[in-house]
Amino acid sequence: MSDPRQSDLDFDEIDLAILERVETDFDVSLETLASELDVSKSAVHYRLNKFKENGVIEGITADVDPLALGLEMVAITDVSVTHETGYSEDVGEELIALKGVDQVYYTMGDVDFVVISRVQSRDQLNDLIDRIIAIESVNETSSKFVMQEFKNDRGISANLTDEAREIVLGNE
Repeated sequence: MSDPRQSDLDFDEIDLAILERVETDFDVSLETLASELDVSKSAVHYRLNKFKENGVIEGITADVDPLALGLEMVAITDVSVTHETGYSEDVGEELIALKGVDQVYYTMGDVDFVVISRVQSRDQLNDLIDRIIAIESVNETSSKFVMQEFKNDRGISANLTDEAREIVLGNE
């Protein structure tokens, strides 16, 4: 395991069960978790603190429904750029800083970046594409529009493949 956070942590089944549960409902009480997992409340509290201190749990957030804000248009934009020293970090940071951009992925293959954005209208999307093209290294964009979203309600820990789970548990 190359991630430095994982080298300091030894996960067990209870750790993964806690992570799965809090990913779906962070408001779950320590008492409920302890009861569901048949461990003490202090053991749950200790493990949650360990996860926070080691960056496994990165923060506590509210999941806001983008449709409630009228952000119904989702676009996937392929971005090709000029390759200069440090371009991936620089361009990636400029892309993610744009309002309306939800996610940015630096990729290998025919395009350099994939940008996922959410806007309310075609005019807003046109404006966003103009702001992407205005980034100095950007050469070309190509956008696709999402017609229907399929949500994955599983959290990261619940979505581990069996092989990945075994690696996390150190049973590789």
